Amino acid sequence: MSRFFRGADDSSSDSSSDEDERYDSDEQQEQLGRSGGHDDSDDDSSDDMSGQDSDDDSSDDSDAPRGAARFLTNASDSESDSDDEVRAKVKSAKDKRLDELESSIKQIENGQKNGDWTLISAEFDKLNRQVSKLQEGGKTPKPYIRILAELEDSMNEALAKQKVTPKKMNATQARALNAVKQKIKKTNKDYQTQLDAYREDNDAFMESSEEEEPAPAPKKKTVSVVLDEQPVDDMTGFQTVLGGKAVSYTPESIFKHLRGIMESRGKKNTDREEHIKVMEQLKDVATTPYQKIRVLLAIVSARFDLGSGTSNAMPLEHWKAAETELSTLLAVLKENPDYVVVENAEEWDDDEKPPTLQPGEKYIKVPGSLVSYVERLDDELVRSLQSIDPHTSEYIERLQDEGALYNIIFRGLLYYENLSQDESLQIPQESINRIVMRRLEHVYFKPAQVIKTFEDNCWKDVGEDTVSIITPRAQAQDANTLVNVLCNYLFSKSEGIIRARAMLSQVYFLALHGEYYKARDMMLMSHLQENIPNFDVQSQILYNRTLVQVGLCAFRKGLVYDAQNTLQEICGSGRQKELLAQGVMMQRYSQVSPEQERLEKQRQLPFHMHINLELLECVYLTCSMLLEIPLLAQTGSSPDLKKRIISKTYRRMLEYHERQIFTGPPENTRDHVMQASKALAAGEWKKATTFIHNIKIWELMPNAEEIKAMLSKQIQEEGLRTYLFTYAPFYDTLAIETLSGMFELDNTKVAAVVSKMISHEELAASLDQVTSNLIFRKGVELSRLQSLALTLSDKASALIETNERTLEQRTQGTSNAFERQGGRGRGGARGGGRGRGGGGRGGGGGGHTQRQAGGTQFTGGALGAAVRG
Repeated sequence: MSRFFRGADDSSSDSSSDEDERYDSDEQQEQLGRSGGHDDSDDDSSDDMSGQDSDDDSSDDSDAPRGAARFLTNASDSESDSDDEVRAKVKSAKDKRLDELESSIKQIENGQKNGDWTLISAEFDKLNRQVSKLQEGGKTPKPYIRILAELEDSMNEALAKQKVTPKKMNATQARALNAVKQKIKKTNKDYQTQLDAYREDNDAFMESSEEEEPAPAPKKKTVSVVLDEQPVDDMTGFQTVLGGKAVSYTPESIFKHLRGIMESRGKKNTDREEHIKVMEQLKDVATTPYQKIRVLLAIVSARFDLGSGTSNAMPLEHWKAAETELSTLLAVLKENPDYVVVENAEEWDDDEKPPTLQPGEKYIKVPGSLVSYVERLDDELVRSLQSIDPHTSEYIERLQDEGALYNIIFRGLLYYENLSQDESLQIPQESINRIVMRRLEHVYFKPAQVIKTFEDNCWKDVGEDTVSIITPRAQAQDANTLVNVLCNYLFSKSEGIIRARAMLSQVYFLALHGEYYKARDMMLMSHLQENIPNFDVQSQILYNRTLVQVGLCAFRKGLVYDAQNTLQEICGSGRQKELLAQGVMMQRYSQVSPEQERLEKQRQLPFHMHINLELLECVYLTCSMLLEIPLLAQTGSSPDLKKRIISKTYRRMLEYHERQIFTGPPENTRDHVMQASKALAAGEWKKATTFIHNIKIWELMPNAEEIKAMLSKQIQEEGLRTYLFTYAPFYDTLAIETLSGMFELDNTKVAAVVSKMISHEELAASLDQVTSNLIFRKGVELSRLQSLALTLSDKASALIETNERTLEQRTQGTSNAFERQGGRGRGGARGGGRGRGGGGRGGGGGGHTQRQAGGTQFTGGALGAAVRG
């Protein structure tokens, strides 16, 4: 190791001896120059150090430290040397920023040569940030002005070349070029005076040493803060004192403040409430129609941002303020027909100079979408109603705002009607369809009197001279005509989901007002039942609601079979709440994610749109009772007949009720229907009628007394049919007058019911019209043992077929030889057995071409106990 250190020492000392001597002499002179103001002790120490250095210099190389000490000494010396070099290269912050500015300018120039607009866009953003820091001193760097002018010229050349050259630019570069165009257009506006001076004489501008104008303040703040001790006149502006500083709002600064607010919209740590307060003050300051329209559009949009979350609704005071501002906006647009708010208008960038009518133009277009604002206002009201307890007075008070919302929708439709008359504006038909659909969605589920009140208030607000093209004043006075006009307009002008929803809304309205046959025919002709799975969830909910309303309408008309058949799809599923969007049924083992649960809650309808689920269940069970009890009486004593089930839900409830050991008095709707079913099966139709009439839910239906009278008549008829099915085998003849007295029906009605049963082959009898007697035909009936034997034979045959099918599946491909030898014979024997069974049944029952009346062997089933009692 000593040889290594020694060799390194020799090589280093020889090569750097001259440099060390020069460095030491310079350092000594520097120290002597700096020690002029030191005390004596410092001088002594410096002398000692200088003497030590001189001794070291004069000493022999052999006295130098060896080994690692030599490297340690050199390391410390090198550190001190590097520190001195760093001190020599230290620059001020301003010089560093200028260097960064020059670097960014060079990058932009390279990008101009290569046509790399992506690089130019990125470097231009960096350049603007650097200049904003340099402008704190009040001056704008002249190289920055130069590069702005050159960059604008390069951009114009690139855009002109892109129009002339057929070869298209790369998509990424094209987007970057458009971005640079927008940035330059916005930035050069602030430095227009300096740019003009540069373009007049660029050499003189760059060589001038005069102090530049202070650059405009960067647009980082929302509002400009002006130190002003003078009071502001009420006619010229608005002044607010904040923290000792006066914030002044004048008509000339409205657009500047608006632009600052719109640029900060959506960013983090943005105080939305403060922005709304500023815009409210700007609204008070605005004088011209253009200023009012711009401020009102901005403030309504800002209020909707407060309810942008998925869980919270828009605050009530802001919703009412937005409704008032939208109403004011529509009034301003009506008073100033030269200004129109359309979606396809271009943004006006000049904040200092408002737009004016150009030669050949009829309108000043302001970008915006009133349809979107109306829809959002409607959605926020729905969300607010969803979050309020419907059983409180707060819900009723909030629901009163629907009248003001309907007024806004009506006036918005009138505004779009007027705009659509001018083809030069190119108003999209979809916008009109959307607002017509919103109006229809607010009236289709309401009674006619409520709709008339809404329409009268709307027409009263707009004045007598207002004319509507889609819904004339005369037609809007009648609810049926209004809904028909709105739906016909959507049928002819729209397609897809909006057209389907219009169809469902009209069907719902017709069913609600008792037009069952029209609603049924329209529902069937639309074929929506075939395509509804392909629609969105909201349309499927509307379809389910319409289906239920059609079923309820059929029930009110006394069409029990049609009502049960229509309600079966919804009520038989056991998921009425979910299908009608009136609640979420959380099952025990359901795997529903929080996101799905949140979406389900958002789809829920407000309470005032709900269909009473208890009334729906009552109607469904009552209709099922009137159909199932006669069917059970017809098939209960004939095991050979195929059991037909109309409602599995009703059968399940009935069986559960029959299994109860003790049944007390009915407590709810379901208990009343089950007790009435038991009484009706036993022939006690008066008792069944009493149970049904005691259900209090009927009071919620219109014309409740008529509904109860209709139910009494239906129970009498079905009680007659049940009696005939059950006790027909006990009679040879039965007088019509006797049946009429038993069930308190007219003779003609009894004869009509009996004739219908005979014609449908439900009753083996004939009607003697001369004597008004019912003559029963006695066929060869099977005994109890024969019926049970045939049932056992059918079950055994089915079991054999199931076993052989299972065996064939398990031994597929390995039992072909067995099937060729003996399987065919066994199959023939099995076929013969079935043939004998069929022959036996055919001989015993005559083929059962007509249904046999039962009653003699009625010993079991769900209603056996009721009949025996």
